[in-house]
Amino acid sequence: MTAIPGRALHYVFKIGDRAKNAFFFRQILGMKVLRHEEFKEGCDAECNGPYDNRWSKTMIGYGPEDSHFVIELTYNYGVTSYELGNDFGGVTIHSKDILSRAAKHSYPVKKIDGKEGSLLTSPDGYKFYIIDQAPAAGSDPVQSVELNVTNLPKSKNYWHNLLQMQLLEEKDKSLRLSYGSKQASLVITEISDPLDRAKAYGRIAFAIPAAKQPPLHEAVKAAGTTILKPLITLDTPDKASVTVLILADPDGHEICFVDEEGFGELSQVEKDGDSRLDSYIRKDPFQPK
Repeated sequence: MTAIPGRALHYVFKIGDRAKNAFFFRQILGMKVLRHEEFKEGCDAECNGPYDNRWSKTMIGYGPEDSHFVIELTYNYGVTSYELGNDFGGVTIHSKDILSRAAKHSYPVKKIDGKEGSLLTSPDGYKFYIIDQAPAAGSDPVQSVELNVTNLPKSKNYWHNLLQMQLLEEKDKSLRLSYGSKQASLVITEISDPLDRAKAYGRIAFAIPAAKQPPLHEAVKAAGTTILKPLITLDTPDKASVTVLILADPDGHEICFVDEEGFGELSQVEKDGDSRLDSYIRKDPFQPK
């Protein structure tokens, strides 16, 4: 298999209260709704987790998905909370404005020993480390996403050798990897406790050319590692369809490889994304009033 020209896209968070999360991501982190989609039944690739019910997807970030790493907020109607595990390490963001916005709204900020920056925790418990400095010119404020693992050599073999991510930095207990410059990196950190993905487990997504999906599928199959969903086409109402391959690393972290061509059409920014999200929040019978 030749080298994979990949691009980091987003990380999926399951959320229990859309109003609280809309406030946190927009008013505290300063992100913008890029698109909002509603679905009447569960996703064939379990994009919303193991739930066969009405759900929504809100893509939110600092810029278009073709040039920024964004967050996917997945909301299952009627599910108000998810048990957190220790699988997700956090998102690191460079910003000169977030901490002042947090102070303005009296949003809790903490310092964590051994971690750079200040910690903000989302309404559902997901961690965001804020480095109080502007991002470099032309770079995304979202600098990295951290996943915890139990065996660093095994994880290195999987992410670097099999999935062909570039190794940017290697320390005793962590790796930093990427598919290219000027995109968010993936940090893999070894922990001593058993890994617990619980109910809130997420999924990281990358885009690759459609022509690269079958060779990747075959390489993963030959390596004997986990394929959660073989190549499958997913439809979004009134939008482009995409082909995805869903994998799992040695610790069960879910990884989606979507075709770059279809995703480029699907991920166009919606001018009314904010207002559509707000409208659905107001009409949600499960939303606390």
